[in-house]
Amino acid sequence: MDQKIDPAEYQKRLDKLTSMFSDMVVHADELSQQRCPYKNRHDECTAKFGCRNQRKPRTPGGLKLCGGDDKLDYRNAWETEPEFYQKTDQDKG
Repeated sequence: MDQKIDPAEYQKRLDKLTSMFSDMVVHADELSQQRCPYKNRHDECTAKFGCRNQRKPRTPGGLKLCGGDDKLDYRNAWETEPEFYQKTDQDKG
């Protein structure tokens, strides 16, 4: 089975995929500026690190609930480098 690939048709398909994915990326980027990217559609936190907005899960062993109101700059809530964020808080005051 020796099929030839039509370069023009191949490029057309690549362009269509690129268009589809770029729209998804733009949408995801817009949402990430409005809400925490670790908050899923069920308001659960999928982060693998501590966050001050995490609440008890609905069920034992389940994902923690996200208590964020989407009005804050969620990036300061992440506890990856507490010393850095303490300094950031002091700079604000």
